[in-house]
Amino acid sequence: MTLFDRPILAIESSCDETSAAVVHHRSVLSNIVASQIDMHRKWGGVVPEAAARAHVEAILPVISEALTTANLNQSQIGAIAVTNRPGLVGALSVGATAAKAMAYSLGIPLIGIHHLEGHILSTQSLADPPGFPHVCLVVSGGHTELVEVTEPGIYTIIGQTRDDAAGEAFDKGSRLLGLGYPGGLAIQNAAKTGNPERYALPKGLSGDTVDFSFSGLKTAVLRLTEKEGSNINVSDAAASLQEVIVAVLTERAMRAMERLGNSTLTLVGGVAANLALRERMEQACLRNNYRFASPPIDLCTDNAAMIGIAASFRLAKGECSGWDLDVFPNADL
Repeated sequence: MTLFDRPILAIESSCDETSAAVVHHRSVLSNIVASQIDMHRKWGGVVPEAAARAHVEAILPVISEALTTANLNQSQIGAIAVTNRPGLVGALSVGATAAKAMAYSLGIPLIGIHHLEGHILSTQSLADPPGFPHVCLVVSGGHTELVEVTEPGIYTIIGQTRDDAAGEAFDKGSRLLGLGYPGGLAIQNAAKTGNPERYALPKGLSGDTVDFSFSGLKTAVLRLTEKEGSNINVSDAAASLQEVIVAVLTERAMRAMERLGNSTLTLVGGVAANLALRERMEQACLRNNYRFASPPIDLCTDNAAMIGIAASFRLAKGECSGWDLDVFPNADL
């Protein structure tokens, strides 16, 4: 498959990051992210209305900076890509409106991209990208899925969470332990000096499954904090929580690889930035003679570069969207 020949301007605004990037083939020429973490931290999570307003303020400066960093002007862009599903409707609408306006004024193709497809194809940015087919573990605040990636555009979900996502368990645990928002990084930092065997926490589903369940883990952390009160060792609790999540994700991924007989595993999504998870997954792949690939940390969290990479493959097949492109809070991969 030949990648789209001209640079693509990509926009991502599905949640609380306003991002624009310029991508040419698999090369990321710029990737600008305006984070709203400081604003949402005081509320302990993302407030949709506030996120949408912040996107409105940031979108044009971020696009301008992405073009400047790539040393390109608008006339050199060949297409506009934008995340249009899934996500917060107000946040998605800001990006989609900007993308449609630019594409129409420049007379170039517009294409809407599924947020998860961006994550799945983010490893194509690597100097030696994984080939197809491969198995991908997508793990973030809202998603935990094992996906068989036959080729760009052809995906089969082979395992998924039956309730809450792994990232949600990190966030909830962090709030209960008084570590703040965002939870993933806070838990990782607190766990560095903790004993992961101090507190026994449940792994959720048992048996020969490749599905996940983290609701029981969240409840167990709540019960732990209620039982221990001020006597709780926060570092040990953070380490125990992180250990369970990392162990479950690794175990299920290895089981899926064995079932499918595949030789390459990729790890993507916001939780893929967790260093303990990356290390454990890489070690497990080495033991089983699998290739392991994960994008750089800055392409794990929400960003527009991954949207541009996914768009390169879509546009190469002649796909594009109409001016009636809509946004969707929920959408199957």
